Amino acid sequence: MRILNKEAVSRIGEEVELKGWVHARRDHGKLVFIDLRDRSGLIQLVFTPDIPDYDKAQSLRLEWVIGIKGTVAARPETMVNPEIETGRIEIQVKELEVISEAKTPPFEIDTDGRDISEDTRMKYRYLDLRQKRMADNMRNRNKIIRYMREYLAKKDFVEIETPIISKSTPEGARDYLVPSRVYPGKFYALPQSPQQYKQLLMVAGFERYFQIARCFRDEDSRGDRQPEFTQLDIEMSFVDEKEVMALAEELYLGLVADLYPKKKVKLGPDGRIPVMTYKEAMEKYGSDKPDIRDNKNDPDELAFLFVVDFPAFEWKETEKRWDAVHHPFTQPKVKDVAEFKEMFAKDPAAIPAKQYDFVLNGYEIGGGSIRIHDPELLEAVFEAMGNDPEIVRERFGHMLEAFRYGVPPHGGIAPGIDRFVMVMQNEPNIREVIAFPKTGDGRDLMMDAPSEVDKSQLDELGFEIKKKTK
Repeated sequence: MRILNKEAVSRIGEEVELKGWVHARRDHGKLVFIDLRDRSGLIQLVFTPDIPDYDKAQSLRLEWVIGIKGTVAARPETMVNPEIETGRIEIQVKELEVISEAKTPPFEIDTDGRDISEDTRMKYRYLDLRQKRMADNMRNRNKIIRYMREYLAKKDFVEIETPIISKSTPEGARDYLVPSRVYPGKFYALPQSPQQYKQLLMVAGFERYFQIARCFRDEDSRGDRQPEFTQLDIEMSFVDEKEVMALAEELYLGLVADLYPKKKVKLGPDGRIPVMTYKEAMEKYGSDKPDIRDNKNDPDELAFLFVVDFPAFEWKETEKRWDAVHHPFTQPKVKDVAEFKEMFAKDPAAIPAKQYDFVLNGYEIGGGSIRIHDPELLEAVFEAMGNDPEIVRERFGHMLEAFRYGVPPHGGIAPGIDRFVMVMQNEPNIREVIAFPKTGDGRDLMMDAPSEVDKSQLDELGFEIKKKTK
């Protein structure tokens, strides 16, 4: 039965069966040396002329998939390779099976890939992911997500999946729309976040929810943003801002200590993650996500920061209206609807919000707030943002109705997983820590997406393509 390469270390003198990819090949006289790669790492195979499959061994090329049977032997002391886990042993091969041959890859697999053009890497992403740096990024991303799940499970959180196709309800970015075949002329939308569903789960009485959530926003891509991304979505009932931030602090400091012990975390004099007001951040750093590291050239220094007391509203000059800084469900710091209306009439920009952003090394890695749970206040906020009352009821009537059936005060936070992994892995952009990302201009070169669809599919949906005029 097949074992992993690293498991052979403890089996000197035994016969083993290994399978994997040809990572490297060296010929020393009549001896053929192959570095075999599997998910556990590399191991050296030795083929001698006296075995029946020797001719087959001479034909092996890079990235062929093979299986072997052979004896584990200790390497001579002068041949030990301390750089790899199996560096003290080799396999003296007796049998060889070529499982599948491979074309010559368009780039070398045994480099970090940084000198390869991004278009080539994206087109052959399944080969790009074979490189050790990329494989390490994916495996460490997995460890981070697993840590998050285990931590929250111990804190009595329930992991609940929310719908991917739902209703289009503007939340700050363009929706990706999904046409309905069954209901011609109507559309679903992909979620910009599970915002409304997680709040409805608080109405449902779960009190502590989380999800590793996929989110979709029809925005232009950049180094730290993709059309689809992943966030750790957390919502809790009967909490205030400090309790939400304390949970995030404990989770992330514990995660770093366990998974990245060599990283140095900058904390405040009290041993906690520093908290800074929005006003202070803008006045001191000119940014609401400042990088407060002592040495910004040190990739192993981590400076977490909470930024609080954001304004609830900002003026949108292009739309000539006031809009929510975070989102319309964020609780303004008012005691009731009357005080909100009075303050909004006087100076909307002066109304503070129960909002907090989570920052790391100059990146916003998460944002959250205490939510509005008073349906009258929620309606007032929507209307203050320029929405017609009928439109509010049409788009958000389900929320307003739900909040009339006993809603607890609640709030949460949604740290982005991609950006966090990017910083922890010292990568320049989030495409390096996502298995199958889009390019900077939003394309999938491997799958050739976006792409046209058959006319029959459009006919079934009742659609006709209208060419855009310049």
